[in-house]
This record gives sequence, C-alpha cells and structure tokens, in this order.
Amino acid sequence: MPAPERIPPGGVTVLDLLTKGELTVEGQVREASNAVLYCSVAHEGETAVCVYKPVAGERPLWDFPDGTLAQREVAAYAVSEATGWGLVPPTVLRDGPYGEGMVQLWIDADEGAELLGLVDREEPGDGWKAVGTAQVAEDRTALLVHADTPELRRLAVLDAVINNGDRKGGHLLPAPGGRIYGIDHGVTFHVDDKLRTLLWGWAGEPLPVEAAGVLTRLDGELAPGAPLATRLAELLTPAEIDAIRARVALLRTTGRHPEPSGQWPAIPWPPV
Repeated sequence: MPAPERIPPGGVTVLDLLTKGELTVEGQVREASNAVLYCSVAHEGETAVCVYKPVAGERPLWDFPDGTLAQREVAAYAVSEATGWGLVPPTVLRDGPYGEGMVQLWIDADEGAELLGLVDREEPGDGWKAVGTAQVAEDRTALLVHADTPELRRLAVLDAVINNGDRKGGHLLPAPGGRIYGIDHGVTFHVDDKLRTLLWGWAGEPLPVEAAGVLTRLDGELAPGAPLATRLAELLTPAEIDAIRARVALLRTTGRHPEPSGQWPAIPWPPV
C-alpha cells in the first residue's frame, strides 16, 4: 500500500479519494462485531482499497448513547493528525452504498512484525515490556509482553488522550519500515475513565520527552475555536470535548503514563 499521504502518480490526496471517490463493496470482514465492508474507491483515475463501516451496521452500546462509532473513529483520526504522529490511517465520514459511515484507508500489515507475545519467564527481556501474567492452560501461565518501541509508545499516549476502551492486539497494524497504525476507535472519548489496552508496559513511567511537546500542542488545538476543537465539535458532545481537555491537562501535569484505575477492566476481552 502506498504511503497514506498521497496515492501516486496523480495529484489526488488520499482524503480526496476517500471523501469523493466512488465506493464499491468487494467483501465483508466477517469476524468483526459490527458491519465492516472491504471496498475499493476510485476518483479521477486514482484507486485505493479501504474499509467502510456504515452507521446502519453498528450495534448500539448502552454506555455510548451519544453519537455513532463512525464519528468517534473520525474524531480519533483528527486527534492523531493533530499530534503529528500519523498513528491512525486516513479516515473520513461520508455517505456510501449503505448510508453514512466511516471510510478508512486499508493498511497492509507487515505479517513478520512482532508487537505482542507470551513468554515462559518472569522478566520480559530486552526490547519488551511486561503487561502481566496470562492463563494459557489449566496449569500454566505465561508473561504477556509488548514491544518497547517509540512508535508503539506514541500509540499508548494517543490512547490515553482519546480514552480508548478497546486497544486489542488485532487493532495494531505494523506497516513496513517500522511504522505502526492503530485502528478500530469506535469505543473512545467516553467522559469516564474507560482505558482498556494491552499497552500497559509503560504504566506509571515518565512520558517520553517528545510527548510533552505533543501534549502542549494538543492543549492549544483543543482551546475553544481552535481547529481541532472545532472539528471535534462536529463529532463529539461538549462533555466529551471537555473530558479530552481534562485528560490532556492531567497528562501534562503528571508527566507520566496513566495506570489502571481499578474501576474498569484494564485488559480488553477478547485481547486479540
């Protein structure tokens, strides 16, 4: 898959292609809990592969009564872009064959990259961070670990900002060249602490230096009338926007990765 910023060789940006292109449904991702359609999109001679999640195919969630999962996915992309890290594939909200929905550029994952693992020892080893023990058999446990990389750590910071309640292993897409994308952000931006993730390895540790600058920039972008705040107002409730401002402020104040609250399951289920 070409780099998400532009589909060569023409001058059509990916966002133009996703927003204005003709969507053709090619198949369905069957294992998803909501409707996820595998599509092609074409515009002015350019084509790409994408995912289309129509709002009509969403299962209602009792604890997310406002807005749609599609809106939250687009909001997560907007926040990701504001960080400058580019952690979420280009994502738009548009009409499609089955009504309004989220359309996101398809990313071909690097199947050889290892981001998560189970090891039969008490310490994670070099290049890995421990999450906790997992029951892998009736009489056997193993240590759940994730890779200790700057790219994955950026995603952990983003998840803390958007209050991601569902960071599973299958929602991590390693791309060629070491780049990492996060997908499936429908369960985000809740006003209560709902952070559930497999990336707890840095819990309680000081944030990396680069995160401080990113959080400062986000703080400014979330001010009333600022570009990010204006965009999020089209997708989220005022209370949810106030909550993201509060989370950014807390991260800046503590200067540390959050720890599990104890009031909500810390690990998503199923974890993949």
